Amino acid sequence: MAQSNSRKYDLILLGATGYTGRLCAEHITKSLPTDLKWAVSGRSHERLAAIVQEVKSHNPDRLQPVVEATTLSLEDLRLLAQKTRLILNTVGPYYRYSSPVVQACAESGTHYLDVTGESPWVYEMIEKYDAIAKQNGAIIIPEIGLESSPSDLIAWSLATLLREKLSLNTKEVVASVHEMRSQPSGGSLATVLGLFEHYSSSEVTRSLAPWALSPIAGPKPSSQAPFSTRVFGVRQEPNLGTLTTAITAPPNVAIVERTWGLLGGPNSYGPNFQYHEYMRAKNWLAGVIIHFATSLALIALAIPPLRWILQYAAHSFYAPGQGASRQDADEEAFELRAVAEADEDSPNPRMAMAKFRYDGGIYYLTGIFLAEAAMVLLKDEELTTKLGGGLLTPAILGQPFIDRLRNAGIVIESRIMPG
Repeated sequence: MAQSNSRKYDLILLGATGYTGRLCAEHITKSLPTDLKWAVSGRSHERLAAIVQEVKSHNPDRLQPVVEATTLSLEDLRLLAQKTRLILNTVGPYYRYSSPVVQACAESGTHYLDVTGESPWVYEMIEKYDAIAKQNGAIIIPEIGLESSPSDLIAWSLATLLREKLSLNTKEVVASVHEMRSQPSGGSLATVLGLFEHYSSSEVTRSLAPWALSPIAGPKPSSQAPFSTRVFGVRQEPNLGTLTTAITAPPNVAIVERTWGLLGGPNSYGPNFQYHEYMRAKNWLAGVIIHFATSLALIALAIPPLRWILQYAAHSFYAPGQGASRQDADEEAFELRAVAEADEDSPNPRMAMAKFRYDGGIYYLTGIFLAEAAMVLLKDEELTTKLGGGLLTPAILGQPFIDRLRNAGIVIESRIMPG
């Protein structure tokens, strides 16, 4: 069905009383158009009313949000989705609470954005609702937060730069979390620990297999990773330094690979494209230690008694809905760097480099991603018509999304390297 602009709201923020939801509501209040018709939604009318008063203090002269209390039943969520053009969903764990939200949006032709990093759940949503969303013109974009917007946008920027400036495909993008200063929220910890309770090991493995989320089969690597990388998890990259295993990489890689497929695969980034993501290490030994510690942590998550101990410990630090204080969040920062190698028959293929950086609260950054992506979908009718609908990815929003993020204070830059 075609989405109607006569719907009551432009957007509804679902989960507005949670840690990420509150920060997203703050950014909407401070930065989005003052005539935006929006609502905050969740289960508690009283807590939602408190959020409305809280955000009003940031900008009392703008159109304030309406309270739309709801349960998470499919029937109520359908009614909610039919009132709005777009839903921003911060209700996690997504595998536990948000499948009916996606279903309601896909069936109602309502656009949808979330900030999950749960690849098995995303895999499940693609299988169940991609076709329905396409049929009804609903643009559904999961993982538009820290997982996986920076990775997806950096890969898109580099491939676009090589194609437009040098008329070359991209052979490989290597990304590295260069800096990450942040504290996890209670909701994020609960999600990671609970994911292995909900999905079997085989389901998790299937969703993270190479090109599992891509709508078309992806290429096999043209060469094997170096021995030190395969055994010790460490890679030396001249323009990035010493790199090691990043526990956050798998969902990001899966989304980048889906973008490759959605854009046409061989006709987009190139027929031999590969994306790899790591984190920066101080030296080789530190990289090895991080790699094996990460491997042991993943093994612990797969063993119920050890997982239960981790759940108890995590809950002692942060309960769901809690996170870093405003003072601590102001000291946070995130930087992703990446290099791309052009796909050309040369002993010295040309290279490009990119950087994504944000100084400030990481969960506030998540709110920025949600709100600014929403404005792309609400304002760019030409783009939404072209996209049609379906389960898409952050980079599908392309340059308009990047431009809005830059205007929000995020550094996103790319350049061709000399030589």
